[in-house]
Amino acid sequence: MKYYSFYLTILLVVFFFITVQLSAQSIETKDTLNNKQLEKSLSTNDFDKIVKLTNALSRLELGGYGEVAMTRNFFSDNINRYSHAGDYKNAKSHGRFDIPHVTFFVGYNFGKGWRMNAEIEFEHGGTEAAVELEAEEAGEYETEVERGGEVALEQFWIEKTFTKALNLRLGHIIVPIGLTNGNHLPTQFFTVYRPEGENTIMPCTWHETGISLWGDIGKWHYEAMLLPGLDSELFSRQNWIQGGSASPYEFKIANTYAGAARIDNHSIPGLRLGVSGYYGLSFKNNMQPSQADKYKNVKGAVTIGSFDFEYNANNIIARGYFDYGHLGDSETISSYNKSLPKLSPSPRTNIASDALACGVEAGYNIFAHVSKMQKEKQKLFVFARYEYYDSMYDTATNIQDDEWCGRQRVVGGINYFPIKNIVLKAEYSAGLLKSQYNNENSLSIGFAYAGFFTK
Repeated sequence: MKYYSFYLTILLVVFFFITVQLSAQSIETKDTLNNKQLEKSLSTNDFDKIVKLTNALSRLELGGYGEVAMTRNFFSDNINRYSHAGDYKNAKSHGRFDIPHVTFFVGYNFGKGWRMNAEIEFEHGGTEAAVELEAEEAGEYETEVERGGEVALEQFWIEKTFTKALNLRLGHIIVPIGLTNGNHLPTQFFTVYRPEGENTIMPCTWHETGISLWGDIGKWHYEAMLLPGLDSELFSRQNWIQGGSASPYEFKIANTYAGAARIDNHSIPGLRLGVSGYYGLSFKNNMQPSQADKYKNVKGAVTIGSFDFEYNANNIIARGYFDYGHLGDSETISSYNKSLPKLSPSPRTNIASDALACGVEAGYNIFAHVSKMQKEKQKLFVFARYEYYDSMYDTATNIQDDEWCGRQRVVGGINYFPIKNIVLKAEYSAGLLKSQYNNENSLSIGFAYAGFFTK
């Protein structure tokens, strides 16, 4: 890539100077322009500039990933399908097209161990809005949202490398908890959408502004991070602490702080084993924390422990995870949130004291036995996946357990890689709920890409 950029840059500069010479001379002079004159037109100063530009381009990295999905859901999407499940037992199916994520990132190596990375993400197509002049409303201006979605700065950090074992990263960083947060590219999981369990009970991807230390020591990789605490006002029964990493304001409130850590081991060829953990306080980490005496000892401590693994060898890819989390003072926080005004960004629901998610998937590349496909490096994985998760796995004494929050998911499908960076996916998913509810089955098809554009 370095040489390609160098020669391309020289060709562009040569073309520029040829154009200048042609415009300054008569038609007769144009016909007599030769290589010797061209060499003279490139001064030493100009050549040095070309070298510097080529060197700068060699330090630049551009990349990204994106997903497009189509799903047919064989169940009702009515908001009352859990409270009045019998009324929707024979509901018609419904379909959706979606662009879950499109992300672009840029990285630059400044040299001497300094590096920058930025990543912006468009979820579900981003947002669209238009300003219109309404004739029916006395010529008033009106802003209309034309499509829902999100645009987020997922990463922006500056990094300093001291040694292989010690690196410092400051800025907006991925929180290294669980399997999916660190492996969220669409080529890093088999399902059309991100793994449902971790994507339900935790932020996914979870990104926060903070400070991180990380490094590699032998077969071990570690990371430790200091970050702001979660906001308990944004917790909910369906997604547990997931919403707590967001902020409805133009800044992130940090009345409380948290810590996250991760350790991975690569001792066995093809196998990675990882453990991660999080601890932080969440109550009063909002714009207007309560000053009432009855809440002075409420902390809302969030504790999460996770184990995950990935095996990639012998034409087999297998991944799995187990996450368990506990929220202190969940009963008090539930009562407090439900008393908030209707205009509050809080979901104002009960919240469980404990949540759980676990899952495993495995796929086999059947093209490994087709010589033509193997030669062309095409892959076709046939995979299966099982998940169980419950955002209300355990509740305080006076908190109702909404049993529809716990479910199993069984998935079977294929992943076809025509080249390394592009995948076409298809799956059938059985969402198994407890007997008093209706199962939520679906058929999904999607395609995605992930990779660097400058390598």
